Amino acid sequence: MSSTTTSPTTSPPTPTPTTCPHTGKTYAPVAWPLSRRGDVVPAECAQLREESPIARVRTLTGDDAWLISNYALARQVLEDAEHFSLRRTAAPGMPRQYALTIPPEVVNTMGNVNSAGLHQEVLRAFGPRSGPASAEWMRALAHELIDSMVEEGAPVDLRTRFAEPYASGMVCEVLGIPREDGHRLIAGLDLGFVTSPVEFDGCTANWDKDFAYVLRQVRADRDAQRGLIRRLCELRDDPARDGGALTDEMLAAVVTSLFGAGAMSTYVFLLHAVLTLVRHPETMERLREDPELMPNAVEELLRCTLSIGDGLPRIATGDVRVGDVLVRAGELVLVCVEGANFDPERFDDAERFDIDRTPNPHLAFGAGPHFCPASLISRVHATEALTALIDRLPALRLALPEDQLVWRTGNIKRVPERLHVLW
Repeated sequence: MSSTTTSPTTSPPTPTPTTCPHTGKTYAPVAWPLSRRGDVVPAECAQLREESPIARVRTLTGDDAWLISNYALARQVLEDAEHFSLRRTAAPGMPRQYALTIPPEVVNTMGNVNSAGLHQEVLRAFGPRSGPASAEWMRALAHELIDSMVEEGAPVDLRTRFAEPYASGMVCEVLGIPREDGHRLIAGLDLGFVTSPVEFDGCTANWDKDFAYVLRQVRADRDAQRGLIRRLCELRDDPARDGGALTDEMLAAVVTSLFGAGAMSTYVFLLHAVLTLVRHPETMERLREDPELMPNAVEELLRCTLSIGDGLPRIATGDVRVGDVLVRAGELVLVCVEGANFDPERFDDAERFDIDRTPNPHLAFGAGPHFCPASLISRVHATEALTALIDRLPALRLALPEDQLVWRTGNIKRVPERLHVLW
């Protein structure tokens, strides 16, 4: 019986040719979202880049949107916070990719962080350091999990036995959540990333549960707190702090959002990275012989893995020209990261996996003011986890044919349901 998540009510609208309301140009139909498979670049990416780098698509909710598929326009939209807003994607009456099945405060989290003066604390917490969640700490966690896998014996599901506990453990350490509670937070995480054309009963239930748990941590005695939670609570209680009032609920929303985004992105990327590496055994051998190459390999893995799944959404705050199209205020723009990261105008031989590629200005972490605050620690966690796996499991490979992998549908991320491996 398949455990694949499906949209609970209706199917996506059937794509039809659309005409730009401003230029009169007719665009070929584009089925959106693109393929959920995470092992093949959707063929539409190359076609769109060549024919319509800004194209009209119809989203799950039946709303019209502009889809950006080349690097130059993607970077323009992501860096231009004056004309393109992330926060407004949660506002009432706005066109959407899919129904808003998470509370608006999740989308507004980074706005709350910036406006409340918390941005530097978040950056500091997710930056490289010698304390908790240092490279040494992550290395020890990776080897601990591999020890358990080896003791059990192959095959094992890399998702449940390595990627998820590694991701939740790392993020819990940064935030100050007991590591033993990480499993309860990550267990229902997929539910918080479901995409649906309509809201459905219980769509925010997992957020409500996790938010209530984090709120208890925020309200705990100071002596029991640590990590980012403790630092944010110290700021909340500091009478000399210059800025707006910080509430327990705001802090809990920030921490809950950071856990969800951090843990989900971490474990999904690791699965994609391993899948890419086992398809290139010669590269794995190079990395085993020279681990110093791993940081550069991580950059290339960030560029060419397909974990993001859906376009990064923005709402135009005013009329602005993007390519040959005048995007009007209030229109939805979706940035297709896989299109941008495989753009041959920006990356030589873009389809080739090349760990010697330099420079490598991929958009895996976005760009502009919403550039992922965890980018530094993400590079470290990936380097430590993948180095440990390749070193300890030199014959690492899939336990079943690649075409037998089941890719989750109805999810923001491209996620393999399981990734069973041998070594």
